[in-house]
Amino acid sequence: MAAGLEEAFGAAGEFGGAQRRLTAFLVLLQVYVACQSMLIVLVGAMPEYRIDQEGIPASKAELAKHIHFMSNFTSIVTEWYLIEQEAYKVSLASSLFFAGLLIGNITFGPLSDKLGRKPVYISGSLTNLTFAVGIAVYALLGYCVREWRHLALVSNTPGVIFLLLSFMLPESPRWLYSQGKTAEAEDVMQYIALGNGKERLNLKLKPSAGTSRKDESPPGILNLVKHPVLRWRTIILMYIWYVCSLVYYGLTLNAGELGGNLYLNVALYGLVEVPAFPLCMFFIEKPWSGRRKTMMCFLIFAGIACMFTMFLPKNSERNSALSMMKMSHFRGCSLLLSPTLLALCGKMMVSAAFNIVYIYTSELYPTVLRNAGLGVCSMSCRFGGILAPFVPSMKSLSPSVPLVVFGISGLSAGFLTLLLPETLNKPIAESIEDLQSPKYRVLINEKANQLEEST
Repeated sequence: MAAGLEEAFGAAGEFGGAQRRLTAFLVLLQVYVACQSMLIVLVGAMPEYRIDQEGIPASKAELAKHIHFMSNFTSIVTEWYLIEQEAYKVSLASSLFFAGLLIGNITFGPLSDKLGRKPVYISGSLTNLTFAVGIAVYALLGYCVREWRHLALVSNTPGVIFLLLSFMLPESPRWLYSQGKTAEAEDVMQYIALGNGKERLNLKLKPSAGTSRKDESPPGILNLVKHPVLRWRTIILMYIWYVCSLVYYGLTLNAGELGGNLYLNVALYGLVEVPAFPLCMFFIEKPWSGRRKTMMCFLIFAGIACMFTMFLPKNSERNSALSMMKMSHFRGCSLLLSPTLLALCGKMMVSAAFNIVYIYTSELYPTVLRNAGLGVCSMSCRFGGILAPFVPSMKSLSPSVPLVVFGISGLSAGFLTLLLPETLNKPIAESIEDLQSPKYRVLINEKANQLEEST
């Protein structure tokens, strides 16, 4: 007797040993991805230095004789003297990494729908919590390996292992089933059942209902522009995704610019995300907060935390004030208002917003356009990552300028969220035609609201 896909999963095991092994693989992969994203923070770290002559020598050979780095680690900065006019090359290297992610989204996103999820599984979404822990793991790794070439080697080597193991991953049975490849989906379900310790199944899947319209081309990206509701929705969401990426990666990459222990700062910038996950998951399910209000509050709080640094005294002024203070609680107040702590608060807030925006965006688009909408938003997110490495370099204007830029971005994105509708416990549009219904409208003016209330 033919069975549906959900019935087949019930027979093979919903989350047995096979699924747990695959989850462990993806979790470890996310740690590797975190190390790659944060690689430049330690590999391109700029230690304190002094030059024992007036001005900057013209040649690198002359500069090498007169510059003295005061650090117990090496980096591309110490090896190639990437200071002053050459410092932009460190930010450029980080931007090129995020540019590669953008190219990957454009190239492998559509490819995954044609070839399946296994060949391009790395473009899929992985657990953000593990990414946060991966940043802390990278900080520990950098603390143990102080030579930048060895650190880069240790951080990149696992990629070869993951590449080889990826060939052992089974294809997604849901994707196979949706493409009408029922025989291959049955083989994968047999593989899952055996991996879960069950006997071989006598399984026959029903034909997929979605294959009957195979000749019809699905709605594409142009539909996001043609429909006025989707057009404004997409513009707002693209900006929110851009800001989330800009502030998230900008604050993380800025960890090396703050005072104190470099490795502790990087670890804290990762671990501070851990409480953000239960916080956002708690608030987005409450009727009095929902998705929209929760994301708005997190973005605004992130912006306020970053903006507040412009009102703090400079390091020299703060240190002189501390030396004059006798009472311990004054010192505690000063530590609570330190730029590092405010930046960590901003990072936690924007991390929570970043997690919510994935869920919120998928609920704002009709089912037929969800992949296109998420793809466009993901592309704008990468532009934020490309620009993020250059923002910390704006500290040459003033130490507070980078955090002020992040603050203004967070505040603007937070207020723009108010133009989007709440989606908690609301029906999700299945087609573009559903958007004509008032319950699916995004931007409703006052007249429309009055008409709805009168009817």
